[in-house]
Amino acid sequence: MNSWQNVYHTENEYRAKIVRDILDESGLSPVILNKKDRSLNNFGGFDVVVKPEEVMEALKIIEDEIHFE
Repeated sequence: MNSWQNVYHTENEYRAKIVRDILDESGLSPVILNKKDRSLNNFGGFDVVVKPEEVMEALKIIEDEIHFE
């Protein structure tokens, strides 16, 4: 999993879950990495990562289909 690439970062877990679910429905293999550090007032966030060969497709899906207001 060391070579997986970050395609989305957010402070909100629910947004990371939405992005993961949409990428998963598109046939990709996304994983959420929780980088919140509770000892530092919840510093950090959530990264959605995919396999290196899925990066371009994932970024296109995120750009074209996911819009948070």
